[in-house]
Amino acid sequence: MAGDCGVFVDWSQMGDVSRDAAPGKTEYKDLKELKQHARSGQWAKNHSQRSAVYQHLLKALPCRTVTPDAEVYRDIVGNSTSKRNPSAYPLPEFVDGTAVPQYCLKAESIGSVHAVISCVAGQFPDISHCPSLPAVTALMMHWSPDEAQCFESVSRMLACNEPGRRLLDQTFLAYESACMTFGDLVHKYCPAAHKLMVATATDVLEVYSDWQRWVFGDLPFSFAARVLDVFLVEGYKVLYRVALAILKFYRKQFVASNSAPSKQDSAAVRRDIQTFVQSIGKSVTPDKLLEKAFSIRLFSRKEITLLQLANEKSLQQKGITVKQKRQNVQLAVNADNFSSEIVSAKEIRDIWSWIPERFALCQPQLLFTTSTHGCSLNRFYAHCEGYEPTLLLIRTTDREVCGAFLSTDWEERKRGGNKLSFFGTGECFVFRMKPEMERYEWVIIKHPELAKSAQSAEDQSSVEDNGTPHSGETLEKPTTDSSHLSPFLSARHFNLNSRNTSMFMAGNVDSIIIGGGDGNALYIDSELNHGRTERCLTFDNPPLCAESFQVALLEVWGFKDAMGS
Repeated sequence: MAGDCGVFVDWSQMGDVSRDAAPGKTEYKDLKELKQHARSGQWAKNHSQRSAVYQHLLKALPCRTVTPDAEVYRDIVGNSTSKRNPSAYPLPEFVDGTAVPQYCLKAESIGSVHAVISCVAGQFPDISHCPSLPAVTALMMHWSPDEAQCFESVSRMLACNEPGRRLLDQTFLAYESACMTFGDLVHKYCPAAHKLMVATATDVLEVYSDWQRWVFGDLPFSFAARVLDVFLVEGYKVLYRVALAILKFYRKQFVASNSAPSKQDSAAVRRDIQTFVQSIGKSVTPDKLLEKAFSIRLFSRKEITLLQLANEKSLQQKGITVKQKRQNVQLAVNADNFSSEIVSAKEIRDIWSWIPERFALCQPQLLFTTSTHGCSLNRFYAHCEGYEPTLLLIRTTDREVCGAFLSTDWEERKRGGNKLSFFGTGECFVFRMKPEMERYEWVIIKHPELAKSAQSAEDQSSVEDNGTPHSGETLEKPTTDSSHLSPFLSARHFNLNSRNTSMFMAGNVDSIIIGGGDGNALYIDSELNHGRTERCLTFDNPPLCAESFQVALLEVWGFKDAMGS
């Protein structure tokens, strides 16, 4: 990237960025210093320094043996610096209609971006879906002396083959499962923002499907360049962090300017967020955005990978591996096909928005109802065993409604013999519907300091295809950093300061219990007609309805086409 790396740039829009100053430090042997400089914006004011740093970072990427370089571009396209007509180089279908952002480039430079992307499409025939490519290419054009070098830089990002590291999603399966993973992370780490999305958007997943465009496309250039600094150093997980931070700032602005949320078409919510992101500089600096992004506790990279793989598996099992009409990947609750005696179609949609997205894609399937199958715990087990996960709904004789999302097959109870023993994972949660809807998650998610990693060899974690821990394939032990706890992992993989914080679900011939520790979130007797609810340590919930109640109706719903059912 030697030479003039600003030839494509409209310098009148670049503020106080220097194009002529001698670059400072450009090579780093200390990874900690490199990360610190990337996060703090060390290269933001010196265009030449940033260009040189990027050159070293990209050359260090492990890539496929045959990765096209600048000479390939010159042979195929030439390397004209004259104005190119964008229409002569139409964007490939795999960018899904995404336009090239201006990003402080000269108007005539957009044609050069088109030419580079067109050549990429010819050299990477395996790419089938990559909406981020126009934005990333436009950014890299800033620090490239010519089109050929920009092509080589983008090619190395696409051809990176380091195990466990990807930079750009290149298939619809990878892209869509990343959208689902982002939704899962919003559920866990931005509950207030997620609650706002549920209250305002008719389809939450459709809103979350824009998350990558917020980061690469909608953010102003000065923000996107700072994100790219950290992205090239730390990888894909940075994009999740920045998108979560954007959503947090959006919620703050929404609450400040709106008295109460109201339901809107999802397209309107998407436009509103896009407008906020495009003008984010009015309220937030790049430093503040990154500070917020890195203050969010997240899974380790490995556990994000597990979540991504589980979501990919879910999509594959439904045959959703290529671009299809969006309704195929929306929340699957169809009002015409849904009939419950306890909740309405609108209420089940609200509950569905809390559920991990790999299951929220599935149609609800009624497995058991006391109105049809009778008040018998044996029949309850007979109809519910073999399904994982399940949703339990209860209406009391006082017309109160509460329930639980249960991650694990009820057949697991048999492992304890006749002894009542708890099982399940931290994806379980309990909820109540009236007087207002409220969900209560595993207490460890909000207070990871209550847990520490298991030290014994027999407590190594393992995960089945759907991400549910079980005996089988062995993975590394969970990290000793308690902030990296994943709800995918069952409590038996960790030493908890209090055993009572891991009592998810239990059952025997006498009762079923959900949540434990100085009380049960839900206790239902063997005749399924009497129950109790109390504050429990596992979910840190208040009583979900009257503390002692009579069951008027109990339903259990499965997830049609869910893994394992």
